Amino acid sequence: MNNCFEQGPIRPPSEATSLLIRVTRNCPWNKCAFCHTYRGSKFELRSVEEVNKDIQTMKDIADQIVGFSCKLGEGGHVNRNVLKQIYNSNVFCNDFFQTVAGWLYFGGENVFLQDANSLILKNTDLLAILDFLREKFPQIKRITSYCRSHTAARKTVSEFEQLKKAGLSRIHIGMESGSDEVLSLIHKGVTASEHIKAGLNIRQAGIELSEYIMPGLGGAKWTRQHALETARVINTINPDFIRLRTLHVVPGTGMDELMKKGEFQPLNDEDILREINLFIENLDVQGTYLASDHILNLLEELEGEFPADKPRILSAIRRFFELSAEDRLIFRLGRRSGALRKLDDLANEEAYSRLKSVVDRYTAEGGNLEEDIIKTMNNYI
Repeated sequence: MNNCFEQGPIRPPSEATSLLIRVTRNCPWNKCAFCHTYRGSKFELRSVEEVNKDIQTMKDIADQIVGFSCKLGEGGHVNRNVLKQIYNSNVFCNDFFQTVAGWLYFGGENVFLQDANSLILKNTDLLAILDFLREKFPQIKRITSYCRSHTAARKTVSEFEQLKKAGLSRIHIGMESGSDEVLSLIHKGVTASEHIKAGLNIRQAGIELSEYIMPGLGGAKWTRQHALETARVINTINPDFIRLRTLHVVPGTGMDELMKKGEFQPLNDEDILREINLFIENLDVQGTYLASDHILNLLEELEGEFPADKPRILSAIRRFFELSAEDRLIFRLGRRSGALRKLDDLANEEAYSRLKSVVDRYTAEGGNLEEDIIKTMNNYI
């Protein structure tokens, strides 16, 4: 029996417990200046037969795991004991079994279609894959995928309605910015009007929409326009989710080249927070949830539903700036090193003392703490 299936390199943090099914390979655009994920990789469409073969393999593995659970006296449930036995077993000691087992352990209800723009497939092919997926795993409750605005703007509302009926429940779009100048700068390959058309097509079809924006992407030159125009586009779409993904310039990317040529001046953490503050102040959405669910975001607590939680979210930013300059630096070091998660963690005396000693040592020795913080952030990409 074939116990292998293919999976791509990334998925959204919110899909951490989802089963990953690779529908396409890599990215059909692959020109965004901030991204390095698919550089040097060829884009390919996978056939329905190829994808469904992977789904069947996953189903076969799932059946074996359920049978194993029964032999252990766990009634087919994949609990902590079953998971431990699988990870320590000579029979199930490979990534494929462990991947499916982990998915079943977390409920076996969520699926994410990879890679960067799976909805570029013909609707007939997507529908065939979705139908087969739900046939094999009828317990699935949520199926999600990345999609480019360029693709979503060209699909009809009727096509999205067909996909929703077949089980597609949420689409993740990397908007990045609502400013045409910024979108041109980063070679995004779409305009603000295309972002709007894409978002409205998805929303009108009743599919949940998660829009990703990238604070700091306009640099010093376009920071205000980036914040205001992105808020305008988001307000027009009124997505279900807004997810913050703070820019970090990765060495070797197009943004890195622009920075070296002096054509892009990156913002520091504090200026990015000021930009986020301006963006949030200008948000006028209803029932939209803002999430700060990535380690590159300085403040994890910028999260809540609009409009009710807007004052609380803005107050978290004010709270950061009310800290002393030293405490702001200590928090930044703690957040970037993983020692701290939220502003409340500064009250942890042991962690605070340890981080302060690092700051004091850098100051005494004349080290470049800012440079080392940036190097640490490279590990998060």
